[in-house]
Order: sequence, then C-alpha cells, then structure tokens
Amino acid sequence: MSRAEHMKERFAPFFVWIQRRVPPGFRFALGLLLICGGILGFLPILGFWMLPLGLMVAAMDVRLYRRWRSLRRRRRAERS
Repeated sequence: MSRAEHMKERFAPFFVWIQRRVPPGFRFALGLLLICGGILGFLPILGFWMLPLGLMVAAMDVRLYRRWRSLRRRRRAERS
C-alpha cells in the first residue's frame, strides 16, 4: 500500500463528515482558512499539514474537480 493510499484511507471519515455536515459555501471558506494556516506552518500549532488538507476541503466545492473525480471513479470501475 502506497503512502498516498494510506493517507486517503486515514482521512476518509473526515471528508465524509465534512461533506455531510458542513454547508458548501462554508466548506470553501474552511478550506481557504486551512490553506492560510498552512502558509504560517513555521509557527507552533499551525503546520504545513494544513495546506493539502485545505486544498482537498476547498476542492469539494469546485465543479471542475468534482467532474474529474467522477470520471476517475468511472474509469477505475471499468477496469475492475
């Protein structure tokens, strides 16, 4: 199992929770706040781990990303 797959499995419950409980406009704002916190990663508590997490949370509301993700899922299902 690659590191990316491990991280995807690890954060899957978090993303499901975010998708179900947080309204779309607020999700995007939350993603931007996480990205801003990641930029200040040299400070205590804030960290560089917030950058990819913020990108993934903000991307949930970007239509182009959702299309790309559903296309990847369909291709993966066709291979199986």
